[in-house]
Amino acid sequence: MEKINLCAATKKDAPVIRTLIYEVGINPIGLNWRRFTLAVNEHGDMIGCGQIKPHSDGSHELASIAVQPGYHGLGIGSQLVLALIETADPPLYLTCRAELQSFYARFGFVTLTPERMPPYFRRIARLAAFIQTVIPSMGQLRVMRRG
Repeated sequence: MEKINLCAATKKDAPVIRTLIYEVGINPIGLNWRRFTLAVNEHGDMIGCGQIKPHSDGSHELASIAVQPGYHGLGIGSQLVLALIETADPPLYLTCRAELQSFYARFGFVTLTPERMPPYFRRIARLAAFIQTVIPSMGQLRVMRRG
């Protein structure tokens, strides 16, 4: 296995981050390269990324965790999650597809009911529930908290 380094993103990384986020099909809103940590292979190629995203209600979200498809299953996502958790003051929230709940539970995240969610996440959960009634194939969204 090749050596993976984690580092802060630079402005030149912004297009590569955006491309990966679109490629893996996750939320492209709020992509600010200044908040990103990257996983880079020994050739200097970005193979994964993630960020801590602040919201207007004061909450912070572990977001945009993405790994290049050819690098899945090597623990890169886990390395990014652990590194980002270290940089964030608790509590830390995230939104994920229901099938990823167990992945994030390994890092101490627990699923929240709407009444325990900060305002931003409550709005997102309501919107996702509505969209699912229109597009059932979208799958269910979970809001989780750590700390």
